[in-house]
Amino acid sequence: MTAPPLTHLPESDFLLSPLTGWTRAHWEAIADRLLDGLLPYASPGLAQYRLPGRPSHSGPWSDGLEGFARSFLLAAFRIAGSNGRAGPALIERYAAGLAAGTDPHGDERWPPITDRAQPMVEAASVAIGLHESRPWLWDRLDDRVRERVADWLGGFVGADVNDSNWRLFQVITEEFLASVGAPYRRAEIDAGLARLDDWYRGGGWYTDGDGRKFDYYNAWALHLYPVLWARIAGPRADPGTVLRHRARLREFLAVHQHFFGTDGAPVHQGRSLTYRFATTAPLWAGALADATPLPPGRTRRLASGALKHFAERGVPDERGLLSLGWYRPFLPVTQRYSGPASPYWASKAFLGLLLPDDHPVWTACEETAPVDTDDVRLALPAPGWLLHSTAADGIVRLVNHGSDRLPPPPATSEDSPHYARLAYSTATAPETPEAATGPDNHLALLAPDGTPSPRGRIHPLGAEGRRAASWHRALVPGGTGEGHRVETVSVVHGPWEVRVHRLDAPPGTPVREGGWAVADDTVPPVGETGPALAVARRADGLTSALVGLYGWGDAEGTVVPAHGANAVGHHSATPVLQRPGGARLLVTLVLLSAGPDALRTDASARVAADGTVEIRFPDGTLERVPPSVRDVSASSPGPEPGGTS
Repeated sequence: MTAPPLTHLPESDFLLSPLTGWTRAHWEAIADRLLDGLLPYASPGLAQYRLPGRPSHSGPWSDGLEGFARSFLLAAFRIAGSNGRAGPALIERYAAGLAAGTDPHGDERWPPITDRAQPMVEAASVAIGLHESRPWLWDRLDDRVRERVADWLGGFVGADVNDSNWRLFQVITEEFLASVGAPYRRAEIDAGLARLDDWYRGGGWYTDGDGRKFDYYNAWALHLYPVLWARIAGPRADPGTVLRHRARLREFLAVHQHFFGTDGAPVHQGRSLTYRFATTAPLWAGALADATPLPPGRTRRLASGALKHFAERGVPDERGLLSLGWYRPFLPVTQRYSGPASPYWASKAFLGLLLPDDHPVWTACEETAPVDTDDVRLALPAPGWLLHSTAADGIVRLVNHGSDRLPPPPATSEDSPHYARLAYSTATAPETPEAATGPDNHLALLAPDGTPSPRGRIHPLGAEGRRAASWHRALVPGGTGEGHRVETVSVVHGPWEVRVHRLDAPPGTPVREGGWAVADDTVPPVGETGPALAVARRADGLTSALVGLYGWGDAEGTVVPAHGANAVGHHSATPVLQRPGGARLLVTLVLLSAGPDALRTDASARVAADGTVEIRFPDGTLERVPPSVRDVSASSPGPEPGGTS
């Protein structure tokens, strides 16, 4: 999908930025475009921005506050980053909004901060904006307005907060209150920071609350807010806590750099994806806090690449607005809490503007990211993920054996297509049909009426080297009992993934597996099928293939088309294999590639007498998967290409 030329942007500078051509001037231009685009939707007193679109479950009153608070983040970064030179009009605009929004008797007053209510989220953005723009805004506000702002933010003190990233909104807000001499509770700040420690799982990864809730909230919330808290707290912050947060961020960024494709696209996984380039916020936070292992030129290359990726695909739109969607408006990437102004959490991406224009992240020559030059394979044991990317096509693929976003047992909930799939990538998005379970990147047992089993709770079995594994209970709709155990081992090599499925299912139960869904806005993908083979190919060559290597017999492949079910494009297609009878062991080759090896599917699998599966990838590389993988680290790799079994 390509949008019209970005005529409002500065000329590209390929000497300073040889990969993207973008500079600080491009970031400032996009920021100004976003801020200007909001003005037609401002309330008379500038305290609310009532944008067009579906309201959130909190209602238009709260949504209007959200429009102010989230855009205020962007305005504050723009004001502070220019030392106030961004324009008096911008400063006056948000000063007026603060005065009108906190007037308890005014027509534009903000909803109060009450237990577990959406204004808690927005209060943190207001507090951050006030701190970062302090010399130009807070310090110049009328004393009565400052008192009203503190009173409104003070609704957080003693309030009941959701036990998730919301704990950090309380930390931020009350620390700002402490910084201006307003009432606050140090015990609540300390408790929120201690709760963050409870969720740390190692390797730079937090879960967003109890359970296995791994997604971009690790990036744009759980790592970001501790950096911003330390900036507000200054000498009040415990040095040991600050150092611990920075060490974790440094470790995370060594991994996070691998989540962006060569074209700048982030891996499409998790909730709140309408925040889009907010995925770059921790990159800037690392530079801001001196807590990054990345060279400054790479930090800018990754961040500018992501911003440019969306800008070239119509984000913001022709009105200068961020829609509820990914490229075009697309509600299935949103949640009940998403309102028309929710996408403006993308303002966090502009954190880099706080760094002076002579900082190395702005002056160093862009440096390549790992995906630009090398094939990368990276096991992430904490979330149960396996990343593999290929330089030939610049695609990053995430194999998921650990994040389901379900609360701890015994609680259950429906599958989400943004968590339950076996894999995600920078070039694709999951199918989001009205039914809970789409065919893409999913193995299902089928009920007599064809209804597929959900994946449900994912039980990780580890991630190490080139493999990751998990098991789940496939509950056939309409069936009885606790479901049937399905154990899956994924082994990756280059653009390929081989999945070894061991199923404890009744004889005769039909089984269906899908590959990647490829999508395009203009031309529907084309399909190719055969015995144990299904291929879907986009017009630009992006190819998704599924090959049954063992256990599928002569199952005929199909390509399942869809319309309006994919965030990447209106027309989508998924390669699918379906076996009518039962199977105890299935081995499948899964391919997503736009490179020269896109059509190479000449892999094989054989099963030894003891149940060990020997896999031969299309380039000859061998891997062995033992009969039962209780811990993937116990699996031994096979010989290199050219070796013997």
